[in-house]
Amino acid sequence: MSCIYSSVSFSISSKSAFPSSSSRSNFKPRISCSVGGTVAEPKTINATEPLLLDAVRGKEVERPPVWLMRQAGRYMKSYQTLCEKHPSFRERSENVDLVVEISLQPWKVFQPDGVILFSDILTPLSGMNIPFDIIKGKGPVIFDPPTTLSDVEKVREFIPEESVPYVGEALTILRKEVNNQAAVLGFVGAPFTLASYVVEGGSSKNFTKIKRLAFAEPKVLHSLLQVFATSMAKYIRYQADHGAQAVQIFDSWATELSPVDFEEFSLPYLKQIVEAVKLTHPDLPLILYASGSGGLLERLPLTGVDVVSLDWTVDMADGRRRLGPNVAIQGNVDPGVLFGSKEFITNRINDTVKKAGKGKHILNLGHGIKVGTPEENVAHFFEVAKGLRY
Repeated sequence: MSCIYSSVSFSISSKSAFPSSSSRSNFKPRISCSVGGTVAEPKTINATEPLLLDAVRGKEVERPPVWLMRQAGRYMKSYQTLCEKHPSFRERSENVDLVVEISLQPWKVFQPDGVILFSDILTPLSGMNIPFDIIKGKGPVIFDPPTTLSDVEKVREFIPEESVPYVGEALTILRKEVNNQAAVLGFVGAPFTLASYVVEGGSSKNFTKIKRLAFAEPKVLHSLLQVFATSMAKYIRYQADHGAQAVQIFDSWATELSPVDFEEFSLPYLKQIVEAVKLTHPDLPLILYASGSGGLLERLPLTGVDVVSLDWTVDMADGRRRLGPNVAIQGNVDPGVLFGSKEFITNRINDTVKKAGKGKHILNLGHGIKVGTPEENVAHFFEVAKGLRY
């Protein structure tokens, strides 16, 4: 048996969603013990819903739920072995058996509180008449980027049942496998981020093509964004109907926009998606992640999402204050911290949780796990996180 100092305790007034500065200063470590590398937690009666959902909805929880973006991926030896047998990313992300196996790899090893579908935000493109591929060493490649209104008119609305039935099948299997011991998470790309990939023809550093379209031919871009907004709302509902208990929306490139341009080319379409989903799935938690979002932070809750996921460039305490008490928060440990010592990792986890305050917080990284991250450090992250107690 081994014991680590991992947890922190503080008191909180029932009148406030967050602890006062004085109660935060009383943050004290608690010893959490593990046996054979597995966190030893008190046995309790299984809740009707996973911890992550309770936390998002503001219910009383004993600790913040934890999962990591890109927790299924290249840092895991089991994933590397699978890649040797199946070198094509699209095969790995479009084959039901492989999607389920990869999604469950971190679940079987670390037991996170969220199990996210292994997929890609560009997966819907083929079903929208936008041919693409994901090439090793290069990333996504869009073969015929739309540049005119006539090009956009060829883009079809996404029908998940017809184009990606494997996603629904995989989510259904994951729900059964995880058995409510964690929340099954789906995800989609946001309209502006999808449009950026499509118009740029792949990844970009300067985003000159999408900005040229936005500022010189805004009608063309708005037409494309509308197709993506309608399609992603359908895709979220489809994922929820097949087992996803929460869905994260990735607007990775929205922060390339100035605040005024975000309000024109991203915010209205995010709001459309949230409003459309909430009409049919009012209790489905929606998480919004936009890397480098410090300059847009106050605008993100205007989308209507339930959770805003912070990257590591925003101080967690500042993020809480700026976002207000009505939205849950996710994040936001720097992924680079996982290259540090175990003591350093523990300290950063405790600092993040302390600043987030009690409740309505999902512990996560501020971005996806980096390639080359030591797997044993990821194990330590989860061990410490699951040993926390408010």
